[in-house]
Amino acid sequence: MSTEGPGSTDSRAAEPEQPTGPEDEVIGVRRGMFGISGSGDTSGYGRLVHRVALPGGSAPPYGSYFDTVVDLLRAALASGPAFDTAIEKVVVDRGELTLHVDRDQLVAVARVLRDDPGLRFELCLGVNGVHYPDESGRELRAVYHLNSITHGRRLRLEVSAPDTDPHIPSLYRVYPTCDWHERETYDFFGILFDGHPSLTRITMPDDWRGHPQRKDYPLGGIPVEYKGARIPPPDERRAYS
Repeated sequence: MSTEGPGSTDSRAAEPEQPTGPEDEVIGVRRGMFGISGSGDTSGYGRLVHRVALPGGSAPPYGSYFDTVVDLLRAALASGPAFDTAIEKVVVDRGELTLHVDRDQLVAVARVLRDDPGLRFELCLGVNGVHYPDESGRELRAVYHLNSITHGRRLRLEVSAPDTDPHIPSLYRVYPTCDWHERETYDFFGILFDGHPSLTRITMPDDWRGHPQRKDYPLGGIPVEYKGARIPPPDERRAYS
């Protein structure tokens, strides 16, 4: 990672930093601190260049209870979708287990994780949306956080969809707690959860255009009124050099 102060005269191009590991997947390059362009850099971080890298698949043994969970899931899926078809990759990173699931197999995998006696992930704690605009064909992600009360274990299910076809099967019928979580993810990221009983906006007005937590959404797209003063959005504010 490299930075240049606003008064620097060094004209050399900043070199992107290397991925953190040999198996990391580089999906983009981020320049500057906040991703703002066209309004002048007042932070002093305008020459910062950072490679956006995601952890790649992990090889067994995974450690902790992760091997047990993966082995039990593999055995349970033998009578349904094959494990290698349903699970795109297994990632162990920062002491956490994430299963990347093919979206067509998401519901079947979730049912097995919930119902198998050795797994018993009975509770979905929430759903997060993620947007990677530079990862062509996998721009949108939904991340489900599952908890096994019986065995005291946690894991994540991560599902991807292209921006041109932002459909992911709803897990409402498996985990009813996903009701409002999937609505919020739809509201902010535009992921369409097929089979959800009432996929409507939960925070933004019904007629709001766009999805505010996507990375390509304008930052501060409307003026803000505060005690009679008009605060312009960032792209209209004064730039200092």
